[in-house]
Amino acid sequence: MALFDFDDVSLDVPDALLDKKLTQKMSSKDYEGPEARAVRMRVQKDHRVLELGGGVGYISSICAQITAPQNVTTVEANPKTVDVIRQNLDRNGASAARVIHGAVIGDSIGSDHLLFRVGRVFWGSSIADDTASPEDVVEVPTLLLADLFETYKPHVVIMDIEGAEQSLFDQPWPRFVRHVIVELHPRKYAPSVIKKIVDCMSQTNLTYDPGCSTGALLAFRRA
Repeated sequence: MALFDFDDVSLDVPDALLDKKLTQKMSSKDYEGPEARAVRMRVQKDHRVLELGGGVGYISSICAQITAPQNVTTVEANPKTVDVIRQNLDRNGASAARVIHGAVIGDSIGSDHLLFRVGRVFWGSSIADDTASPEDVVEVPTLLLADLFETYKPHVVIMDIEGAEQSLFDQPWPRFVRHVIVELHPRKYAPSVIKKIVDCMSQTNLTYDPGCSTGALLAFRRA
């Protein structure tokens, strides 16, 4: 196990989930810096937070320090990191935060399970495609985004799901969503997908949030 201390969060990560590059980023406190900055700017006390793509629990641990831990729900498809997220939330005083195993999908994907590629390094995992090696693929349960909205009614949605975001913006989101922070993956889809995301947020009455957006991190706030 490797222990990484950030300014306000401590993370314990199994060596098997790390490589040299990721270890350097975490050791230098450069890991998920833009996302951490964005959530510190937009998550407020009493906000309900839904995180899609929990990584190893860094962003959800920050959120749980701002709002009440019971207001934080993080969803992770990678079976190798679900327990790591849980342990890191507990380590950072957020035992009441929820961790859910599954891959989030839109209504257009009608399946109870899908194939997921588990990468050597945890941030390299994603929904499996035709190029994935069979030994790296596992079956994971699916979770409808609409069901998560209905159950948890988040004010803030944070999303880093390695390209799977392209299926989650086919229709306007509920009005209770006030802030959206999404990591785009333009190498995995056409520019038209980014347009679809922006159009969906506009139809939801969420506008571009320049204060939190940087590079591939795109943020929106209620207009």
